[in-house]
Amino acid sequence: MGISMTRRRVLQSAAVFTALPGSLAFSQAGYPNRPIRMVVPYPPGGGTDVIARIVQPRLSEALGGTQVIIDNRGGAGGAIGTEAVARSAPDGYTVLFTLSSHTINAALFPKLSFNTENDFSPVSLVASLPQILVAHPDYPAKSAQDIVSLAKSKPDSVMYASVGNGTPGHLAGEMMALSAGVPMTHVPYRGGGPAITDVLAGQIGMLWVSIPAAAPYVKSGKLKAIAVSTSKRAAAFPNVPTMMESGFAGFEVDSWYAMFAPAKTPQPIIERLHKAVVFACAQADVREKFLQQGAEAVGSLPSDLERVVKAEIPKWKKLVREANIKPD
Repeated sequence: MGISMTRRRVLQSAAVFTALPGSLAFSQAGYPNRPIRMVVPYPPGGGTDVIARIVQPRLSEALGGTQVIIDNRGGAGGAIGTEAVARSAPDGYTVLFTLSSHTINAALFPKLSFNTENDFSPVSLVASLPQILVAHPDYPAKSAQDIVSLAKSKPDSVMYASVGNGTPGHLAGEMMALSAGVPMTHVPYRGGGPAITDVLAGQIGMLWVSIPAAAPYVKSGKLKAIAVSTSKRAAAFPNVPTMMESGFAGFEVDSWYAMFAPAKTPQPIIERLHKAVVFACAQADVREKFLQQGAEAVGSLPSDLERVVKAEIPKWKKLVREANIKPD
């Protein structure tokens, strides 16, 4: 099941939770009775931290006013904070708030100190964030198929930037090249700012990046949008086609945010946390703030998140192997 389908299905039923006070809607004797630590395995101010802080107050409301404390544990590409949660007691008082690099890292780093599938209990998908392919306005291609034609006519001339090796944008570019059977050279940058600066200056033709990073430049006409990586069009740019619509069958690279608990967390606690996430994602203020970040609210069943994890790890392992992707 794709994330877009999950989002549509869950938000249809999420209205059930929208108006219910948290203390009444989600009563479960004994839990929680003390603050919950929500580990974000990235530094403050980054995209994952921003999304976590948007849902934080609504999670607290849904949990009867229980304090939800964000604990930024950055380092090692998210591995330090993620391991801390994997090693925590499965009592519902330590949870992981992370993004889709959770499954990408499992493909890139086979010797992680934790098992991405077995050491965590899925709680819920929280939000989905498409990648967008943008280019300098003078770039000689207006569509994804134009880029393919350019790569065929001038082999080794097509280069694309991303915000780093193994990022969703990098994987989107490699998937595009493999799907079309054309050579495309990846140029990794350390962050969206430097990459966008070079595309604006014409130093490199195009860039796969998250929508929030590119949106101001697309809206001002300084960059042109070519396609988005998700299976449905992005709400922020409804006129920009998907890669599937552009002739790339089965193309989907979805950056997502989700909550996990340590493995063996009791099911009643998972259910309580899940309902809190669904409640938060159904709130108009949360959805609006997500859209301002280029993200769309999801709020899924734990089983939906479990399916995403199980599907993405082999998918990314296959792509990493075929494209010979190496971590930094």
